[in-house]
Amino acid sequence: MSTRKKVVLITGANGGIGQAVVDLFLNNGWQVIGIDRCQEDVKQQKGFLFIKADISDPDQVEKIFTETKQFNQVLDAVINNAAIQISKPILETSVEEWDLTMASNLRSVFLGAKFAHPFLQAAGGGAIVNVSSVHAIVTSANIAAYAASKGGLLALTRAMAIEFAPDNIRVNAVLPGAVDTPMLRKSMARGQFGESSVQIRLDNLANKTVNGRVGTPLEIAQSIFFLADNTQSSFMTGQALVVDGGATARLSTE
Repeated sequence: MSTRKKVVLITGANGGIGQAVVDLFLNNGWQVIGIDRCQEDVKQQKGFLFIKADISDPDQVEKIFTETKQFNQVLDAVINNAAIQISKPILETSVEEWDLTMASNLRSVFLGAKFAHPFLQAAGGGAIVNVSSVHAIVTSANIAAYAASKGGLLALTRAMAIEFAPDNIRVNAVLPGAVDTPMLRKSMARGQFGESSVQIRLDNLANKTVNGRVGTPLEIAQSIFFLADNTQSSFMTGQALVVDGGATARLSTE
């Protein structure tokens, strides 16, 4: 009698962390449904379904789960990884930019949970992992919309964990610090960091961590996999796992 392969849905599948997450789950024998609004360099391989969709659009979120049902009737895990980041002072952030950030980073998780719930129930339970950020607990200038969305995601994680516990669905969050991804490098290329090169800026950022370096996408992916895998984290729910090289452990006044 063959054992059913576990199934995971991952948003932001083409991003720096997203690609690492997709590869890690595939390498561990899971079937993967990858969601992204960009379709470049999509892997065509057995056990992997790619759905092009913009999760800031409620209609497209519903479409994701319509297509998911055609692929598989159950989900064992959902990884809410997709996000956008707008780096602007509060006084220069438009209502449209604020709303787009909330729609992409926070509302999409709320809607996704509503649609994913019956799939997770059909599997007998499962896990939701929300990719928040250290900006949910400590932050900096010119990133208020992103920080607010990630802080809201942390509160939503706790609420979902409480409400979904009777259905054997665990909900946790990963809070990555500085990770070497295209999103980080793009933010480092903006003018507010002065005239130094992107690499010098990354090196300066690395020096602010206890470990003395920025993280890799694989390191975040492994943390996500740990929280998604019921054999490793079955007694964890409603928690925020900070993965930041110790950056938030050290006083800024040191």
